[in-house]
Amino acid sequence: MNPLAAIYGGVVAVRNALYDRGALRARRLQGPVISIGNLSAGGSGKTPFVILLADLLTKRGIRCDVLSRGYGRKSRGVLLVDPAGLPRDFGDEPLLIARKTQIPVIVGEDRYAAGVLAEKKFGPQIHLLDDGFQHRALARDFDIVLVTPQDANDQLLPAGRLREPRHALRRADAVVLTSGASADAFPLKNQLAWRVRRGISPGGIPLRPVVFCGIARPQNFVLQLRAANVEPAAEAFYRDHHAYTEKDIRELLTLRDKSEAGGFVTTEKDAVNLAGYLCTLDPLAVVPVKMELENAANAVDTILHKIAERRHGA
Repeated sequence: MNPLAAIYGGVVAVRNALYDRGALRARRLQGPVISIGNLSAGGSGKTPFVILLADLLTKRGIRCDVLSRGYGRKSRGVLLVDPAGLPRDFGDEPLLIARKTQIPVIVGEDRYAAGVLAEKKFGPQIHLLDDGFQHRALARDFDIVLVTPQDANDQLLPAGRLREPRHALRRADAVVLTSGASADAFPLKNQLAWRVRRGISPGGIPLRPVVFCGIARPQNFVLQLRAANVEPAAEAFYRDHHAYTEKDIRELLTLRDKSEAGGFVTTEKDAVNLAGYLCTLDPLAVVPVKMELENAANAVDTILHKIAERRHGA
């Protein structure tokens, strides 16, 4: 094993042991907490799954909110996300969730404090803890972890992308298999194995577009476009959560002219990060991600039953 990965793994193991033995205690909110997380650093589909689960609950008339760290924001403390706000204030993914779900999204480094604010404003409803698997300081009533095929053979940070070893999945209640991941590739025992279909809904895409994005796995986006018979004239990739600048826009326009492209295509998250530059890249198609959970009704029933069971026994 890579020496730095071994050190990282040791720190993770000690921290988890302290929580497992009760030396470190998780704080509990009044309302139930459903955690949605992953093993690897980005790219497993947490944000689309949070949006999907929020939609499934809302359609049943169940009130919920989202608690998020607000990765990449310049602000500090606990804030209620304004859907009309900027990513620098709330983070790109919380803004996207707020805009697509129309439910309260609260950001804060301390997710317990974010939950307390949510309960003061909206009451003790269900909290969806975004990127919560490693955030053990907040107690949860149901733990969902998304995995990709790459997670099955990856290494711990910094040698690979894993934030925890695969055996950490024993803490999960349900493991969501994304991008064709196989349950047999992971050490699952009593965990539920759910499968999602994740795709895009392309529409109004210019001919031979420049494809650009700042996401964790940009090549997946390009492959999805090609599967939808969209052939890029050129590609431009940025770091995940990239905040676009005037210089980026000039370079993209130059790339369009050089490649004789008909316009641009990007993701919903990138559209959030483009902010005021969105109209400059015309024509621009923003492609939404579509995620479907197999046997979704049964999955939601299972979550609600387990929450009620654990709350009753607490």
